[in-house]
Amino acid sequence: MIKSGSAVVLFFTLINPLSLLASEDVPVVPDVWTAKNSVAFSLANSPDSRVALERMNMAAAAVDQAKVGYYPNVDISAQYGQTNNPIFSFGNILNQGTFSRDIDFNDPGRTDNLNLRAGVEYRFYNGGRDQAGVEAAQAGYERSRTDRESIHSQLAFEVVRSFQFMIQAEEMLAARKASIAAIRASLSVARARFQAGDLLKADLLNLEVQESRASENLILAKHKLELSHKIFLNLLGLRDGEVLIDSVEDCQQDIPRERSYALRPELKSLAYAEEAATARLKAARGGNLPTVDGFASYQYDKGYVTDGSGDSWIAGVKLNYRLFEGNRTSADIASAMAALSTIRAQRKKAELRMDLEVKQADLNYHQAEQRLEVTKKMVEQAEESARLSRTRFKEGVILSSDLIDVEMRLTDALVRQSVAGANIKVAKADLRRAMGLAQFEGMTKEKENK
Repeated sequence: MIKSGSAVVLFFTLINPLSLLASEDVPVVPDVWTAKNSVAFSLANSPDSRVALERMNMAAAAVDQAKVGYYPNVDISAQYGQTNNPIFSFGNILNQGTFSRDIDFNDPGRTDNLNLRAGVEYRFYNGGRDQAGVEAAQAGYERSRTDRESIHSQLAFEVVRSFQFMIQAEEMLAARKASIAAIRASLSVARARFQAGDLLKADLLNLEVQESRASENLILAKHKLELSHKIFLNLLGLRDGEVLIDSVEDCQQDIPRERSYALRPELKSLAYAEEAATARLKAARGGNLPTVDGFASYQYDKGYVTDGSGDSWIAGVKLNYRLFEGNRTSADIASAMAALSTIRAQRKKAELRMDLEVKQADLNYHQAEQRLEVTKKMVEQAEESARLSRTRFKEGVILSSDLIDVEMRLTDALVRQSVAGANIKVAKADLRRAMGLAQFEGMTKEKENK
């Protein structure tokens, strides 16, 4: 047998089968990850993003709560009772319109009463505290929205950085594989020369040791790539899954010439915090002002013992002014002023910090550009040196130790180039974050907030 509560749930589930999944709306996982779709997916699926969204919902509810003072309080009530208490019985007789001169005031007898009442109260004025409360709540909502933008900005940067680290890990793995392939090719030549008596045993052992080192570096590179995949999935809010990345597609991330932090959401958040603190100070000062309330009610009384009935109403205006409350209002004002001054100081500190972040990110970006150019030349030189050294080793002109040094320099150059290539993209992403820009053009904040 289905209970009534279960039946209601079942009914709505049959009408809208997706209703139970609304809170777990997970975006579709793409087959191939790019930097751009990785950012879009993380902003929609990351737990941090979802927490920020719920904070926005809480702030929106706080706005509705603050607006309660704009509306009247309306009450209705009904009660029935019997009594022989002289005061209450006499009151029932009067309300029901059954008074007569024969009533004994000391013992009017048993009476009953059915009382139906409707009343309304409305506060016309309370020193501006209701309006200030709404302003503070609205500023709080805007702050939660910009806080979400801050979370999205940092999350998008972390995703881009993790994506570039995956590319770097793949390139390093490729470099390690190329290194061990080159060493094994040279080792094959060395063994042939050793069999022919043209190579010392020590030189052959040097190459075998170098092969073991290259194998160890290959294992470490594979582990680093796997770990970078795990970190990437974690940022996306995923536990596991296959990670296929498109490192060829390069979404353009232009950098404006003017370096400024004016668009940073953190700066907007502090501005809204200052606005909320100003409104709270206004509300605190409203405690020194009177309040004005209006009230009205209507009631109907019916007695079955006396068989009488009657109705009545009352309406009026009430002015309240508290002469003394133990300096509570003064303390509230002092606390609100201190909170406002604190936020203003925090805003100034944040502006200095953000200005420094922009300058540091700009310097890092220019440094990354220079390092990339240097590593490109380094790789070209190391590749040519390795090609010549391998030929000379086959001819028996150089020792195995010389060849090992050349191979190590080539691998080091390839690794440095990979690091420099990732660093320049990470530096560009960090500069866009520091300037308050979305990571990719066309990905507006409105889209990010969805």
